[in-house]
Amino acid sequence: MSPVISKKEQLYQLIAAHPFISQQDLADQLGLSRSAVAGHVAALIREKRLLGRAYVLPDQHAVVCIGGANIDRKMRTLGPMQMGTSNPVSQHEAFGGVARNIAENLARLGLPVNLLCAVGDDAAGQSILTQAQSVGIDARASLQIAGTLSGSYTALLNDEGDMVLALAHMECCEAMTPEYLRSRAPQRSAAAFTIADLNLPADSIALLLEEAHLQASPLLLVAVSQPKMARLPEQLQGLRCLVLNRGELETVAGRSLPQLEDVAIACHQLQQRGARDVIITLGSDGVLYTDVAGKHGISHLAAPKVRVKDATGAGDAFSAGVAWSLYHSADDLGLACRRGLKLAVLTIQSEATVAPALNHHIFNEET
Repeated sequence: MSPVISKKEQLYQLIAAHPFISQQDLADQLGLSRSAVAGHVAALIREKRLLGRAYVLPDQHAVVCIGGANIDRKMRTLGPMQMGTSNPVSQHEAFGGVARNIAENLARLGLPVNLLCAVGDDAAGQSILTQAQSVGIDARASLQIAGTLSGSYTALLNDEGDMVLALAHMECCEAMTPEYLRSRAPQRSAAAFTIADLNLPADSIALLLEEAHLQASPLLLVAVSQPKMARLPEQLQGLRCLVLNRGELETVAGRSLPQLEDVAIACHQLQQRGARDVIITLGSDGVLYTDVAGKHGISHLAAPKVRVKDATGAGDAFSAGVAWSLYHSADDLGLACRRGLKLAVLTIQSEATVAPALNHHIFNEET
């Protein structure tokens, strides 16, 4: 006589075969109520046989995101901006930070994600970590610094949703030293893909590059601002891809880049320093990316023309789309950029920093 398999074990087997199956489908196939399914899922999570959102199984390698996490404060003028006087605005607060935003996008896309960030021991820091956990990000390896305020990012948007000025307080990230990263080696060693932003200290970025080069593991670096381009090491061996905007590329190059040929030369110089590929975001003008088949060795993708509700987070969504695509299709940078643009468009059409409509079906039908 065959042993009787419990409903919980049947449920686990269904999830193992179909990781994105819904709780309603589980209930229908097993003849259980939704509440009973939820109870079994919770038990499997407690037993660490599941790792949480999207029914991530323990043998799946996570994407590790390292860098900024903070509170975003966005103020948008209610009419045309007038300099030198007080402007009526609307105000919105959200969770932000480049690495944190990328991590949330990827979690909503169904990937297992670990976030390594630094926050203060204040209420804001605790809420950042709690919210991350709630959307499926494992943030347990993050650093909480006693007696320190968590990071903040204040953006001033005009009445069309475009950023006019941003102020970033990211001192917490200075605590993400090479020593801290080495202490989190168990959480980082099995990463399928590592994404880091340039909020990290320069020597920490250098350590990640060295590890990626020695271990032949993919590393994506994402720029955060022109001033922080100084943190980009001279040697870039081990770098799968660098994502930055035109102003940041000009900062690295030390000169203006008015023509496509000038941009191509600057990208080629980064490749000579060791980077495999470079992506340059151009806002509403789309993206450029290194491609031997393109003109001057770079190709251009136009951005779809859509109404902008809020541009905040669009660049991070783009980087997440690129990372998601390279995670699945490691050598197709053009496809990665198309997917990045798709996520960016969804984000600018939403008032949220991370579009709530994101889910693992988003790339089922490629455009």
